[in-house]
Amino acid sequence: MGRRAMPPAAEPAGEPGISTRIRQDIIRGVLAPGAKITEAALAARYGSSRVPVREALRALAAEGFVESRPYAGSRVARLEPGEAGDLFDVRMAVEGATARRAAERAARQASAGTPDPDWWAARRRRGEVLAAGDSAAAEGRLDALPELNLGFHSGIAELADSASLQALLAQLAGKIEWLYASDVGFRGRDSWAEHRPILAAVDAGSALQAQELMRAHIQRSKESFLSRFAD
Repeated sequence: MGRRAMPPAAEPAGEPGISTRIRQDIIRGVLAPGAKITEAALAARYGSSRVPVREALRALAAEGFVESRPYAGSRVARLEPGEAGDLFDVRMAVEGATARRAAERAARQASAGTPDPDWWAARRRRGEVLAAGDSAAAEGRLDALPELNLGFHSGIAELADSASLQALLAQLAGKIEWLYASDVGFRGRDSWAEHRPILAAVDAGSALQAQELMRAHIQRSKESFLSRFAD
């Protein structure tokens, strides 16, 4: 039976939703990199008490979205080039493997006498995500692409049906969306268009091609992101 992709992180106990709302505002740039944030201000912003906000900040600091220092308070973290480059490299390894495994599974599915309903359901969802992203890109709604981009990449891991690869990608999910959101104005449409050939290679059962297309896709995103920090 197929496995669904895991969520990025568990919400802290006490008040579900605070971590997600803060994380999304960081990803979207509503809370800007380097901005100072306080428990009181966030509690007022999200209509919460300070205790769940404090727990959310601890969780987000562990994920790398927030920097907290004694006596200095908390700030929104910055996407530093070195860390981003490392993350892209990890993604190339993990997601190249997921694309290869997804294509291998598609090849087995094509030759199977009995269709796997979980595989087909997951494949239909990928088609829906691609269609939604195509519409968003065509209509200039680039702010919708980061979440859809994450849905595509998480979905390839779902098609791969590897619990280990899904778990690794889930750990990277928030940062993947953050990197994409920060670059969407530069490469959003081109990046989105690269998804269809990847899925086509998966559908065709072309394991090595799917792997190389995915790796090249992430490499181009890495080069685009890092070019903004070049002297």
